Amino acid sequence: MAYEFDYRVYRRPFRKPLLTHHGLWEVREGIVVRLTNRHGKVAYGEISPLPWFGSETLEQAVHFCSQLPTWLSESAIFSILPTLPACQFGFETVFRNLHQDIHYSELPPLRCAALLPTGEAALSSWRPLWAQGHRTFKWKIGVAPLAHERRWLESLLGQVPLGAKIRLDANGGLDELTARHWLDWCDRTHHRIEYIEQPLPPHHFPELLKLSRRYQTPIALDESIASLEQLKTYYYRGWEGVYILKAAIMGSPHRLKQFCQQHPIDGVISSVFETAIGRQAVIDLAIELQEMMPHTAHRAMGLGTAQWLPSDGLNQPNWDHFWQRLS
Repeated sequence: MAYEFDYRVYRRPFRKPLLTHHGLWEVREGIVVRLTNRHGKVAYGEISPLPWFGSETLEQAVHFCSQLPTWLSESAIFSILPTLPACQFGFETVFRNLHQDIHYSELPPLRCAALLPTGEAALSSWRPLWAQGHRTFKWKIGVAPLAHERRWLESLLGQVPLGAKIRLDANGGLDELTARHWLDWCDRTHHRIEYIEQPLPPHHFPELLKLSRRYQTPIALDESIASLEQLKTYYYRGWEGVYILKAAIMGSPHRLKQFCQQHPIDGVISSVFETAIGRQAVIDLAIELQEMMPHTAHRAMGLGTAQWLPSDGLNQPNWDHFWQRLS
């Protein structure tokens, strides 16, 4: 069967720019793709590139979409090269949406780690998120001087209730000495710090491995495993810590599920600031993956990002309206 194909580019400014070690992120851009079968049924998917993590660029994704014919076969949808991982994810999920009417509902805040603003702003931002039901918070480090970040984090830990968990995300921005400093400090308060994400750059894997074996505080790989092939590489190289799975840029969701079914890793699905269309696909995948990785079911998913972007609705009936707004 052939499917009618169309796509549109979106551009969504953040409500407040997000500062990370990679720089200041002010606008989320991506592509919404649409398939229509011969009976008139419509489905949507999303391509959400994140090139500084290793995916294709938006320009490359747009070029790929622009070269496609108006009608696509199933084989064309499932033969996209791994060099276009965000496109792989977008096209496979739109095909799945076309053949599946039932989706998992929006996750409750308790099951999502909420991303706090970088720096001192976190001290005034966690309370409304706690009131919504979030109990796990993620905070970026490696952006301001160490002494400042330590002081802000100590203040944050003094404010949040004892039931709260904090995740620290360095985005690969620390050197080894600073990473050891953070891990030493976290070990002394390890019951409050769930893990540190990517303290060192991806090419420092031997050092990351040594740190993970020396300290009690878990370390999570993030930038190191931007693709499914990288995930496999570090698994076979002996990584026993946490894996942050940015599914929307990792490539084929079908192959990711196959790997996780055969290798039940300690994985946490994480957002790349998708629209409601991409978010639904990530939620569907996350629920299925948690069933394959039962020992990680106690971890909140990295999907508490809704407060960073304008609301676009989370229910599938709204997707047609969202598509029309892009025209």
